[in-house]
Amino acid sequence: MASQIEELHVFAGQNFGRHLLANSYPGRGIVVGRLETEDEVDVWVQIYWIMGRSENSRNRRFVVGGSADQELRTEARDPALVTDPTNIIYEAMLELPDIYLVSNGDHTRTIHETIERSARFEDALAVREREDDAPNYTPRIASMLDLRGHGELCFAILRANAADHDQTDRIVWRFPFPPQGLGYGITTYRHDGNPLPPFAGDPLWLPLPGTPEDIADAYWNALDEDNRIALAVKVIDADGSRIILRQH
Repeated sequence: MASQIEELHVFAGQNFGRHLLANSYPGRGIVVGRLETEDEVDVWVQIYWIMGRSENSRNRRFVVGGSADQELRTEARDPALVTDPTNIIYEAMLELPDIYLVSNGDHTRTIHETIERSARFEDALAVREREDDAPNYTPRIASMLDLRGHGELCFAILRANAADHDQTDRIVWRFPFPPQGLGYGITTYRHDGNPLPPFAGDPLWLPLPGTPEDIADAYWNALDEDNRIALAVKVIDADGSRIILRQH
């Protein structure tokens, strides 16, 4: 009989196939979890990717920066083609000591500044709304990996309320650390559509197989080739962090 963890790996693989491999447009996505290591030493990964249908969205790439190349931001491939930088140019990954943040918009900076003031993850989200790109009202998604003390892994979504798009649902999840080889993931949309349907339900169990490079390739190759733009994997271990990129 399969163990609970073995069954969870199967379930995570099914989620990967259904929500990513067979999905032409999950939108932007975040996955956070732990690698499988022989010596049981914790190695974390944060995955973030962007997709796009419009020319304005496709005119982007990832750039690694910061004092130790630990930050990730988006920038225009061709600044002359940018029609509106709102919601497409932002910092996607930022760090504080032993705290690792990732989001799909400029609320990464809001969360960073809020935590820096010793406030909570929720406090940062309380002052932000879903994006104002009607009729899609793209959700703002985010995750915080806090490795201080006993540690904490949080995910959040700011999503237009289904009954009144002028109102925002603010949902935060706090998870126990996942087993090695597994992570939690969330995307902006359920699938393609007009308007795009927002992500619903809890963050998904997703697989993290092999090395960081293997994971970068697996998730990049799972994204629809016509809609994917860029993907980043931040590797976090005792020596700090580094970022692996996949993009056109």
